[in-house]
Amino acid sequence: MAQWRKKEKDETYSEEEINARLKEELPEWKFENGWIRRKYKTSGWKATLMVVNTVGHLAEAAWHHPDLTVSYAFVIVKLVNHAAKGVTDKDFELAKKIEEVIQWQPGIEEDSALDGTPDDARFKYIKYD
Repeated sequence: MAQWRKKEKDETYSEEEINARLKEELPEWKFENGWIRRKYKTSGWKATLMVVNTVGHLAEAAWHHPDLTVSYAFVIVKLVNHAAKGVTDKDFELAKKIEEVIQWQPGIEEDSALDGTPDDARFKYIKYD
C-alpha cells in the first residue's frame, strides 16, 4: 500500500513520501538533494538532442520546467517545484509524462502498426530500461 497521499496544489512531499512514491510509480527516478531526477542514456549527440527537445516540449506544455544536464550520450532531468520549495504533484506528473514518452517503444509494449526502432546499432538512439 502506498505510503503517500495525493497532496493539495503545491503542497510538498516529505522525503519518505517521495521515496515511496518513486519506488511505486517511477522506479528509475531517484530523490537527490531536494530534487527528483532521472538519467537517460543515449547513443550520441543526435539522440541526446531528441531527448532534450522532447522534455522541452512536455515541460513547456505543462508550464513546469526541469533543470537539465546535457552531455554527448546522456541527459539528466531534475524536477522540483521552486515556488513551493519542494517536490509536489507537478513534479511527479511531469516525470510520469516524460517517462511515458521517452520510454515509449511502439510494437514492443503494445499492439501497434508501428514497428519501432530496428534492433540495429546504426539506428538505436536511446538505451531503454
